[in-house]
Amino acid sequence: MARLSKRSRANLALKPSSALPAAEAVAALKKFQAPKFDQTVNVVMFLGLDTKQAEQNLRGSVSLPKGIGKSKRVVAFCPSDVAKDAIAAGAVKAGGEELVAEIDGGWMEFDVAIASTDMMRVVSKLGKSLGLKGLMPSPKNGTVTPQVVQAVKEFAAGKVEYRTDKEGNIHAVIGKMSFAERDLVENLEHFIHTIERARPTTVKGTYIKKVSISGAMTPGVQVFYVPEAVTA
Repeated sequence: MARLSKRSRANLALKPSSALPAAEAVAALKKFQAPKFDQTVNVVMFLGLDTKQAEQNLRGSVSLPKGIGKSKRVVAFCPSDVAKDAIAAGAVKAGGEELVAEIDGGWMEFDVAIASTDMMRVVSKLGKSLGLKGLMPSPKNGTVTPQVVQAVKEFAAGKVEYRTDKEGNIHAVIGKMSFAERDLVENLEHFIHTIERARPTTVKGTYIKKVSISGAMTPGVQVFYVPEAVTA
């Protein structure tokens, strides 16, 4: 068994023994001893989903009110008359068949791929290479859209994508440890409300079972969660 570092032992001693309201959970997270770099803060939501049912596989994207503290490298598959504006909006590259050919040749220096609806017939050639890396554009998370330039702006600024894992849980970034506590709380609550509103109609029983936040190198802190009424 690997020995815990001095910092890890100290942080385990600081870990709350019960769930805390969002503001207190963030405050507790910030009390952990930190490494020298600015840690990413993550949220994990344990959901009562049956991922064997297609409609219970959640996938989407959300712009958090305080951002996440980092930008993303975006490419845009779009007609030539839109490519210039997509580059101006923050895309590292934009284009049609020439961009598809470049990626098909092995270039993969990007984090998000956006496509206009009419370009998907061309992008489909990249199904294997993009699909394996989770980069294939999809209307479910807003990466297939007629509003390519606006989507590029949002994703380049750090728009958060989320999707359920095989166990039906969701992991997402909600900011950096250097963020003010109130900003992390606002991002956390906004993300939770987004997942509340995404509840599939076929879910039975408890939908959100548990919420936990953590830094990249800290223990998790459970967030006290009270289900809210979700309006259509």
